[in-house]
Amino acid sequence: MQGGSSGIGYGLKYQARCISDVKADTDHTSFITGTLSLREENEVHLLRLSSGGTELICEGLFSHPNEIWDLSSCPFDQRIFSTVFSTGESFGAAVWQIPELYGQLNSPQLERIASLDGHVGKVNCILWWPSGRNDKLISIDEENLFLWSLDCSRKAAQVQSKESAGMLHYLSGGAWDPHDVNAVAATCESSVQFWDLRTMKKTSSIERGHVRKVDYDTRKMHMLVTAEDESGIHIWDLRMPKVPIDELRGHSHWTWAVTCNPEYDGLILSSGTDSTVNLWFTSTTSDELTSGSVVAPPSQKLDPLLFSFNDYEDSVYGLAWSSREPWIFASLSYDGRVVVESIKPFLPKK
Repeated sequence: MQGGSSGIGYGLKYQARCISDVKADTDHTSFITGTLSLREENEVHLLRLSSGGTELICEGLFSHPNEIWDLSSCPFDQRIFSTVFSTGESFGAAVWQIPELYGQLNSPQLERIASLDGHVGKVNCILWWPSGRNDKLISIDEENLFLWSLDCSRKAAQVQSKESAGMLHYLSGGAWDPHDVNAVAATCESSVQFWDLRTMKKTSSIERGHVRKVDYDTRKMHMLVTAEDESGIHIWDLRMPKVPIDELRGHSHWTWAVTCNPEYDGLILSSGTDSTVNLWFTSTTSDELTSGSVVAPPSQKLDPLLFSFNDYEDSVYGLAWSSREPWIFASLSYDGRVVVESIKPFLPKK
């Protein structure tokens, strides 16, 4: 099923690529996003969905010195987030804190808690500890994987360990396993590599080219979803990594992002350079659908594609489920348009 957007929109001033759920804000459905302008002062927008769910409100607008290529909210402190940024000549990474009285200040300034220095080449992403309060961070650049210890009170970050991906491997991103905090998946040009953080060694890999994004299924152990340029979306059982257990056709152009719903089994969002966000349902086990699963209308039961949101005018690079209201997601297209949608029509009737 295809359709335009019935969601709630918000426009950024400049182009943008990344948006994150503010998981630590348990009182509001909130998202944080940042812009990607080479010539102008960039901005970070803290957005909150109104209590009636009818409006996106800008709770805070902050200057950021460089174009933002990756942004992630701290899972245990709603005022802390990380960015990967570029000056146009080099890349950097830092952890920032929003000032406590930001709503009462005329021009609040972000406070840089720590710089994650020591990277070589392009920095790709920062990963926060997947659940609960912890001082560990991971950063990934083209050649190396870093494990950091972050001390917010002392405003410092120290490298705990570092390892190279090896010759002829160029890392591009990754995801931290929520079921095993010692395991990280890292993407490179020809495979997905799995690392053990205790030894900082590669333990296994999936030989797969041009993977743009990976995400672990937070509901089921051993399940990983990959988004690939032209090959669509693949779902893997990591106990049997040679062949995917399911395949979704993806997008009409490159599939750029994919994310598993944090609450509802089998719900997956994807987006791509075809200016579309797709909502999928797939059973990631051999079991038949149960009464507690997401249900689709009878005419769609054989089609894993539940709905295509296609009211976009540019590539959609950013996707984020709300952890507080997991039937809500935010998308971000390159032209700086944020759209918040509800998928309640596709949830089981109670």
